[in-house]
Amino acid sequence: MATPEPELSNDDALLAKLGYKQELSRSWSSFSNFAISFSIISILAGCFTTFYQGWNNGGPVAISWGWPVISAFILIIGFTMSELVSAYPTSGGIYWWAAKMGGPAAGFFTGWLNLIGLLAVTASVAYGAATFLDLTLDTISDGWAKHSGLKTVFVLFVVILVLAAVANIFRSHLLAVINNISVWWHVAGAVIVILILIVIPDTHQSVNFVFTERINNSGFSSGYYWFLVLPLGFLLTQYTITGFDASAHLSEETQGAAEGAAKGIWRSIFYSAVGGYVLLLAFVFAVQDPDAVTAAGGGVDVIFGQALPEGWHFLILLISTAGQLFCTTACLTSASRMTFAFSRDGAIPGSKWLAKVNPTTKIPANAVIFVTAVGIIITLPALKSVGGIPVAFLAVVSIAVIGLYLAFLIPIFLRWKMGDDFEPGSWTNGKKYKWMNLVAVVEIAIISIYFILPFTPTGVPGNKDFAWSSVNYAPVLTIGTLIVLAIWWKVSAKNWFTGPKHTIDDAVLEAFDEG
Repeated sequence: MATPEPELSNDDALLAKLGYKQELSRSWSSFSNFAISFSIISILAGCFTTFYQGWNNGGPVAISWGWPVISAFILIIGFTMSELVSAYPTSGGIYWWAAKMGGPAAGFFTGWLNLIGLLAVTASVAYGAATFLDLTLDTISDGWAKHSGLKTVFVLFVVILVLAAVANIFRSHLLAVINNISVWWHVAGAVIVILILIVIPDTHQSVNFVFTERINNSGFSSGYYWFLVLPLGFLLTQYTITGFDASAHLSEETQGAAEGAAKGIWRSIFYSAVGGYVLLLAFVFAVQDPDAVTAAGGGVDVIFGQALPEGWHFLILLISTAGQLFCTTACLTSASRMTFAFSRDGAIPGSKWLAKVNPTTKIPANAVIFVTAVGIIITLPALKSVGGIPVAFLAVVSIAVIGLYLAFLIPIFLRWKMGDDFEPGSWTNGKKYKWMNLVAVVEIAIISIYFILPFTPTGVPGNKDFAWSSVNYAPVLTIGTLIVLAIWWKVSAKNWFTGPKHTIDDAVLEAFDEG
């Protein structure tokens, strides 16, 4: 007598319909799914590490007005992606959607853009965490401060990435617990930082300063303020509120994924936008000497040093650094799941090795190791700086933003193009997709152009003071990679990459369809 197939849960049945068997441990709750995207967005990371980009390129105006405006656009992007993940809750997420709606070529290029973005965002967050760990140690140790520098930060960066990898190689449930803790750390930590900056400083800036003051510390002429300088300052918002595609990449490990992952995306954006805005306003109101902040390169730590006694200064740095460590761990989780899923479909060299899942922990450990190694390699240029600022860090940030958002653009556009032929899941935008998807596509196209531009005049080819250390190499990596991929696709990949593969027995699929 034949052994009957075990009955599939709703999640496993939907995954089977999409062509995959359940390989990963489905141990994440809807809250855990929200938690990983919230942790990756991490207002304790982006708001701190790239504050100087907003201050130098626009000043308070770039923060008080730029943050809510750009956040609104990102929330629209999030809504469009929530609808897609509800229909297709797979670890492949973004590229799977593109392949489903636009064919193998769309899936191939989307997958590589998404992978590039996730590799870069993991590296940039780990580097930011290393920078703030270095600052935290500086405040409590004169000996540490004497030996601090870019090499020290890079060593810390490598250690942080390796430790995050170790945490990721343990059981999936442990990662869910870590991300749940991370949510409350970010909420409580942000509240504490805001209260400290309200209560402790002797004076605060006026409302007029916070909402009208313009600063151009970019080196570009003030005549370019509105059309070049200020938009470059928006990188603060666009970079901070990214990585929310993690909810899609972890959907195969989430219970009730069609609803939970969809809500995880838009809720993580919304709550991060609100919390981040209040946090950033607290920074700007606490400024004691604006000229000194500008002269020091716009770093948020200068504001803390001005406004707070050493003990409170240390506490804020400690809260932020811990939040960034949580964020690094979550980024590595998301990037490794994308690597696993893309490898499962044979799109990455070494796919068989990268797609292996540990039979005991049910975690793609090889993919974790791969993401860690690549992150270290692409951040090596950060060992060089311009005026103490590693421009390579901003380049990695730009690569993260461009790669991720261009990957989002393709399936968002394809869903709009499908119109009413698209079969939605349980969470849908209804008829609002007609304008929401178009707005999302236009916003992504515009920011992608801006963030491949030079950050300083010395990074402009032909400038008499041109220096390679000032170059924003984001366009070299992103455009160069796309050219390589286009050649690869034309010469080889189109002959063997047919899109997402089925890993589930056809008999199970047939039984599901009949049911």
